[in-house]
Amino acid sequence: MRSRQTLYTNNQEIARLTAEARAWPFNEARRIIKRHNNKCPARGYVLFQTGYGPSGLPHIGTFAEVARTTFVRNALEQMTGWPTRLFCISDDMDALRSVPDNIPDPESLVPHLGKPLTQIPDPFGTSGSFGEHNNARLRKFLDGFGFDYEFVSATRRYKDGHFDDALLNVLANYDKIMEVILPTLGEERRRTYSPILPVSPTTGRVLQTPILKIDAARGTVQFNDEDGDLAEIHVGGGNCKLQWKPDWGMRWNAFGVDYEMSGKDLIPSAELAAKICRILGTEPPVIFHYEFFLDEHGRKISKSRGNGLSVEEWLTYAPPQSLEWFMYAKPRVARRLYFDVIPKNTDEWIDAVQKWQQTPDEKRVETPLWHLLRYGGDGGSQNPAATAAVGVPFGLLLSLAAATGAPSEQILGSLVRRRGSGRELSETDVALIGYALAYHRDFIVPRQNPRVVGDGERSAFLDLAETLAGLSADADASEIQNQVYEVGKRHDFPSLREWFRACYEVLFGQETGPRLGSFFHLYGLDDSVALIRAALDRK
Repeated sequence: MRSRQTLYTNNQEIARLTAEARAWPFNEARRIIKRHNNKCPARGYVLFQTGYGPSGLPHIGTFAEVARTTFVRNALEQMTGWPTRLFCISDDMDALRSVPDNIPDPESLVPHLGKPLTQIPDPFGTSGSFGEHNNARLRKFLDGFGFDYEFVSATRRYKDGHFDDALLNVLANYDKIMEVILPTLGEERRRTYSPILPVSPTTGRVLQTPILKIDAARGTVQFNDEDGDLAEIHVGGGNCKLQWKPDWGMRWNAFGVDYEMSGKDLIPSAELAAKICRILGTEPPVIFHYEFFLDEHGRKISKSRGNGLSVEEWLTYAPPQSLEWFMYAKPRVARRLYFDVIPKNTDEWIDAVQKWQQTPDEKRVETPLWHLLRYGGDGGSQNPAATAAVGVPFGLLLSLAAATGAPSEQILGSLVRRRGSGRELSETDVALIGYALAYHRDFIVPRQNPRVVGDGERSAFLDLAETLAGLSADADASEIQNQVYEVGKRHDFPSLREWFRACYEVLFGQETGPRLGSFFHLYGLDDSVALIRAALDRK
């Protein structure tokens, strides 16, 4: 259980700052506060939940759910001081329905199809079962981002009897539950459907089989086992599990979940689970439905299609904070998630860090950085992450890499030190240089194609070279930028936008680029003039 780590000396100051905050995590927190009539629950904490299917590895959707839930959790703690818990639940009692193709010796799992994931040998040889292996990967994944959570294995909760009372409640309300589920199914499925999935006492497989008889008083169900023989089992102790939609509602009931997120594609399922939860006697949690991520073509990202961007891929080219920044913005809006969004989001994060110390508390609370820092209460004024030295925007580093032709850590490092008047590089600088070099190698170089200066542009680029050569050596970025504007105005371009686009295409081989005043200032006026003259000589 976690309670707010107060860094303000006055708790009233926290309440004042957050009371009127309109950032979406605070609005979500208000829904939870309303659910409990402005009082901390009698059990002493608010419970958040996220779920994970361990038949595969954790992915960017897993990260998004835990990160966004954490934003809301922190907002609630800041507003109320109520203790909170976050359960990250692995549905590891689910049956393996198909063998993944990205595991060692996939044929070895074929005899185990239909068994719970925690009863299948681990093909990687690192854990007691395939489910446990994937659970370990999930925990390592979440721990790597510093998330505060409690891992929950569905298998363990079924087998240790934690769900027994809820399962007996399901039996007692079996007919009512069937009444809400059956209308949502097709005719053929309705004939064989049961919310209860018995585990075969002979084969250990999770059976999709009709339930022939229910004895609510004894807590048992009868069904035909795989060999055709009539079998009877008690529903508790891990002898059965529920279909996933009833399981969702049962879990809300058993744990008393207060808040959960899910994708908009699960709205009908969440509504069904909420009805089941009420039938079992519990008010369902506050639900937040988020939008899908899209690829560069506007198609929904799909694991099976392989058109997504993984967490590992993002972290190859940018720091974790930039990914959290992306996840924070507009969760109810479908957003494109592909490699081209990385520089923009990284620079937005860097800009926020640089402005943090000059931002009043009243405005800090409305910014993503307030939630990304996950600090406890003082607006981050003493948090190292908020004051980390960041010398150069990421997009500018990419342009410097493009301009140098053969960039290296030494070359980019010297340019960053030049901007910082010789100061030593911070850890953030060093990390960003490494990310920029990786991004440049994999995405800029393959697409980089500096074009030849057109006949109608030659006089403008000659003018630009002469203008920069005539500036004082101590001219700042703003003065240089103004001169670039003036050069564009003196020549026959349809708009200044077209002038800057020509500069980017000629100098960097790209349609977009950094603020040119900042680039020329950092790159050095003499080197910038040489870069322009080399472009003018390009055939």
